[in-house]
Amino acid sequence: MAGFILRRLAISIPLIALASFLVFVLVAVSGDPLGELRSNPSITEAQIEARRHELGLDRPLMTRYVDWATGVVTGDFGRSAKDNEPVVDKLGRAITVTLRLLGGALSLAVLLGVAIGVAAALKQYSKFDYASTFFAFVFFSMPVFWLAAVLKDAGIRINQLIDFRLFFTIGEKDPTVVGGFLTVFGDRVGHMILPVLTLILIQVAGWSRYQRATMLDVLSADYVRTARAKGLSPGKVILRHTLRNALIPIVTLVAIDFGLLMSGAVITETVFAWNGMGRLLVRGLLDRDTNVVQAWLLVSAAMVVLFNLLADVAYGYLDPRIRRG
Repeated sequence: MAGFILRRLAISIPLIALASFLVFVLVAVSGDPLGELRSNPSITEAQIEARRHELGLDRPLMTRYVDWATGVVTGDFGRSAKDNEPVVDKLGRAITVTLRLLGGALSLAVLLGVAIGVAAALKQYSKFDYASTFFAFVFFSMPVFWLAAVLKDAGIRINQLIDFRLFFTIGEKDPTVVGGFLTVFGDRVGHMILPVLTLILIQVAGWSRYQRATMLDVLSADYVRTARAKGLSPGKVILRHTLRNALIPIVTLVAIDFGLLMSGAVITETVFAWNGMGRLLVRGLLDRDTNVVQAWLLVSAAMVVLFNLLADVAYGYLDPRIRRG
């Protein structure tokens, strides 16, 4: 297994290096960081050139990339053009918030998606199967921003109806909350309910249908019928021979959809005013903060590559034959 992981890691490192080059080039050619200064009639050409030199925009593109990539390797993403704060500090605060959101949403979405899909396959054409199919198509057709806005509005209305703040609709935490671990933990979980629900409803809808289809396909396989003919109990047939093989395709889908989950987190954080990676990207784009945008894109690309690496490791665990490939 260690050799299998090292081989996959050897592939992942060049991918991240290529992603860093593409990120830098695409951001560099996507717009003029000095466009706002050029549109200001009170700014002289000399001031614009001084700012251009200060940002290093007067140097060749490859030289700028090498300097930036060298800094990234040492943990230096440059400084924000907005407030001159180190970008790595902004990333550190934002990524902690986003990982809390993505970790909760991903864990629940996988568990619920697999459980609902397996149950629907084992009870094919039952009332539960029809109900899960109906709700899956309903939520799968909803845009993330619309669902987030609806859930936020519903949370506000419920709070007003019961005259009690049951649902938190703004921010990732209450800055006035002080106390022990349980108090702080309860505050964080309370703020996560609606944003996490926004992300998991759409993902569970798609993943449950995919899990149902793969489970039905495996249930009809010859080796499953052979296991049943040998007299194994239904529970052993499902757990030992069916579920393990049925999980391999869903691992692929989850890995592919991780990027989609990241984009959903950007929208969700914006709607619920979370100070995570989503709002950091939006502010970076509005402020034309090149270093922030480049750092955000590179970290996001690295997270996608890392998640696909974890999916490969999961493949090797679920199917030992893959390790020898």
